[in-house]
Amino acid sequence: MRQHVNPLSRFFQIPVEFPPITTLFKDTSLPIHLDIGCARGRFLLKVAQMEPTWNYLGIEIRGPLVTTAESDRKALGLSNLYYVFCNANVSLKNWLESLQPGQIKRVSIQFPDPWFKKKHLKRRILKPSFLLVIAKGLTEGNHLFFQSDVKEVIDEMIAITELTGYFDRCRDEKTICNGTNPLLVPTERERYVISKGLPVYRVSFKRNNVPLLLA
Repeated sequence: MRQHVNPLSRFFQIPVEFPPITTLFKDTSLPIHLDIGCARGRFLLKVAQMEPTWNYLGIEIRGPLVTTAESDRKALGLSNLYYVFCNANVSLKNWLESLQPGQIKRVSIQFPDPWFKKKHLKRRILKPSFLLVIAKGLTEGNHLFFQSDVKEVIDEMIAITELTGYFDRCRDEKTICNGTNPLLVPTERERYVISKGLPVYRVSFKRNNVPLLLA
């Protein structure tokens, strides 16, 4: 079950200042995987243990989930993982601009809230302006990965991404339906959808060398 919060409400429009990167991770030289909308964070909790040569940052708009996720992280003593409560569309830009070019190697948005009603479509996380923020934070060859169980949502994400001109679809990907997940472990939503025999739609992009026309 998806539990929604309205990202456009006044409360979620207040920018959140990220902790210094030296607070987020013990070894700041490691590449960073940014997971936007990490929910309870269990995917990251597992993958951070499996890939200690990467740093993982989970962004989530539902505060109680971040509190619980951080408690789990601390219990395991993981220094290559951190969770931040914020509205990514509001707070992520300044943090990305504070990083060294190429420090973010991979960005994922997995099973975002679909917001089916027409009047709620503006609440969907991937807007053209936000995608430009992501593009600015990546360098050539860095990966962008989406997956969803709602074809309308994945189609929209693909269309927005391709229209920017800053990303190329991975060449080895022939279909987005039930393709191979390039990440090490499935998310909770992913496992649930697959257990019901329903399709999972996936797509991978790479940042190309087109200069970003953004001040």
